[in-house]
Amino acid sequence: MDEIIALCFLIIVLLIAAISDIRSKKIPNWLTYPAMMVATIYHTTAKGIGGFLFSIEGVAVGIAVLTVIYLLGGTGAGDVKLMGAMGALLGPKGVFVAFLFTSIVGGVYAIVLLITHGSLGETARRYWAILKSFILTKNFVYVPPSEREKKPKLRYGVAIALGTLISVLGGIRI
Repeated sequence: MDEIIALCFLIIVLLIAAISDIRSKKIPNWLTYPAMMVATIYHTTAKGIGGFLFSIEGVAVGIAVLTVIYLLGGTGAGDVKLMGAMGALLGPKGVFVAFLFTSIVGGVYAIVLLITHGSLGETARRYWAILKSFILTKNFVYVPPSEREKKPKLRYGVAIALGTLISVLGGIRI
């Protein structure tokens, strides 16, 4: 019964986050911080100090896996905090698996977005130029996107929601 309650909580948090990200391009703190606290309290009351450590380690892994992407401008801070909240609920291994599926979903989502906006070819040529330059010169030379290429915006909260649900509902473990 407790697992069903935890799963319902997870689904509700992810659904609110995805809807909020689509509507306002933000995942609010009023959702992520309380989700972290509720998950940590849940695991602490269920398993004591072991449950507390499970949640805290999950938060740390969840935040860590998206921090570099955030620092490079690939996600927003709300996405990082949402993954931390998922870590509090799923623990370190669970959130890492959720992150792997989120990355796959996010990659497919990005490609579909580029195709629908007609900028897949331009983006592929730009990244090929960056890679070719790096291979030939051993220097990283960033080629900025054109105005046309900048238009599609990925809502990574949607990718986090789908990737996490796939990993949890699929019962996938590593």
